[in-house]
Amino acid sequence: MSQLKLGVMVLYLNNQRQIEEKAYIRRLLKESKRLSIDAFLFTPEDVDHERRRIHAIRYDPKQGRWVRAWTDFPDIIFDRCRFQATTRFLRLKEFRSRYPHLHYLNRPLANKWRIHELFSQNPLIAPHLPDTKLYKNGRGLLTFIAKHRVVFLKPVNGTGGRGILRIEKLNERMYQIRGRDAGRRIIPEQTLSVRGLLRKADAWVGQKRFLIQQGIDIELDNGRVHDFRLLIQKTGKGTWEVTGCAGRIGAARSVTSNLHGGGEAIETEKLLRMRFDDDAAITRIRSTLETLARDIVDELERSYGRLCELALDLAVDRSGDVWLIEINPKPGRNIFLQIQDYDAYRTAVTRPLEYALWLHSKKFKA
Repeated sequence: MSQLKLGVMVLYLNNQRQIEEKAYIRRLLKESKRLSIDAFLFTPEDVDHERRRIHAIRYDPKQGRWVRAWTDFPDIIFDRCRFQATTRFLRLKEFRSRYPHLHYLNRPLANKWRIHELFSQNPLIAPHLPDTKLYKNGRGLLTFIAKHRVVFLKPVNGTGGRGILRIEKLNERMYQIRGRDAGRRIIPEQTLSVRGLLRKADAWVGQKRFLIQQGIDIELDNGRVHDFRLLIQKTGKGTWEVTGCAGRIGAARSVTSNLHGGGEAIETEKLLRMRFDDDAAITRIRSTLETLARDIVDELERSYGRLCELALDLAVDRSGDVWLIEINPKPGRNIFLQIQDYDAYRTAVTRPLEYALWLHSKKFKA
């Protein structure tokens, strides 16, 4: 079998051509070399379409710096491009549209609403979905709040906890809001009348598409919210396995637990025991988390085709019921470093590489 040539595709973060996840990418390229994979980094802007060449980026450990050289297209592409509201993201879409015949480890998924509609049809997943509707107008929002008391306004295409507004009904005339804006900045708590709430919701949504979602009780005794990040990946045998799971506790006054928004990581067992002092309950919850993850990746592959990895943001309410909050097809790994689970971090880095080798050996037929 010929040596696998793997291209790791990312996006520049700004006009200074800075790259996200540099430490992770360095580790990924180091592990690639150990596995005898010829791996390099590139962005859609580094492609010479006429000559069908790529101005690849590699890390030279001897020089301690990144170096460039022209190279041929890879056998497999590991797409690590995360959503940006920029022209750079449009170039990614153009690249995948121009080269649909290339072999990708993962593929784009639909927006949150379409994923919710898909999962709602699956009897194994549907019981774990918070009640969710598309935001249409203020009247619909008030009806939804009357049903659930606490709801969230979330952008259909949002990521990283951006643009989320929490609304709580205090009584028939007053509502409390708090959230995070598009830059993840915490929105101070405010109390509004019905009219004030409707004005705020319309301004918050603007011309974009938003969801209204049932709020799940995930506040700890100290008032901070929490959830769990579970990573499931394909192995070097082409099968799905759970790599690891860690808890996240949000920053004070935050409505989300995202680490980039000031949250902190904690071991799953330790976080569960903050709410449940029952070994049987904790065992059941952990089993449900993993079973749900497998059901979700099975459904996504049936609908979208072959995937490589997926992170799930999962909530556990006070009754021990498990809820799906978000899915992330391009997850980070640092949460495992933060809880000092170095084995899980190492596995999280190497599994996509081992899966790529397995695909290469099968000539992409699997």
